[in-house]
Amino acid sequence: MELPSIGLENVSVRYGDRDVLKDINISLNEQRIGVIGANGAGKSTLSRLLNGLVLPTEGSVRIGDLTTSQHAKQIRRQVGFVFQNPANQIIMPIVSDDIAFGLKNLSLPKAERIQRVNETLHELNISHLADRESHTLSGGEQQMVALASVLAMRPETIIFDEPTTMLDLRNRLAFQHEISKLSQRAIVVTHDLEILEDFERVLVITDGTVAFDGQPADAIAHYRQWSHA
Repeated sequence: MELPSIGLENVSVRYGDRDVLKDINISLNEQRIGVIGANGAGKSTLSRLLNGLVLPTEGSVRIGDLTTSQHAKQIRRQVGFVFQNPANQIIMPIVSDDIAFGLKNLSLPKAERIQRVNETLHELNISHLADRESHTLSGGEQQMVALASVLAMRPETIIFDEPTTMLDLRNRLAFQHEISKLSQRAIVVTHDLEILEDFERVLVITDGTVAFDGQPADAIAHYRQWSHA
């Protein structure tokens, strides 16, 4: 899969008189990219810029030839988003219906929607959850269903915002394994530094700026040094 470049050019985000992000200039081309930083540094705002959930106050966010300010709807089909709390993402009461929900916006025939749901459930090894009531699932199961609902849309890039915060060790490792298998680009905002060890690139966000951009080990060392300063 050839993935379109993601580019942020002179991007700032301001809420009232507070600068959340300041003059960000980066291109994101790698398959596995991590984003780390302290609470309130601007990580989640950065992640939401990438599929138009947040629009820049200044500058532009480009996905291939599209910009979020002009093509947000198209971009959201290319760039999926998995939220920290899966309960905020799961809409329908039955798992298979929830995964099918977004596909209705693609105007696919019913048979193709059903096929995509079944393929996605199988891909994530959660076919046994298809007929379960969403609210009865464990946290780990809910997180997998949230991922399935995004994967079924077949985006080229998936953004994960703190995906393992609510998971125990067993489910965290299982979810980490699923991220490692994805053919899509994965951009993961996280405090769980172990997830990032085999990534290609990690950004450290500090006070609304990219304070470090490099290999995981170097980025994590920079972040730890800054945290203890």
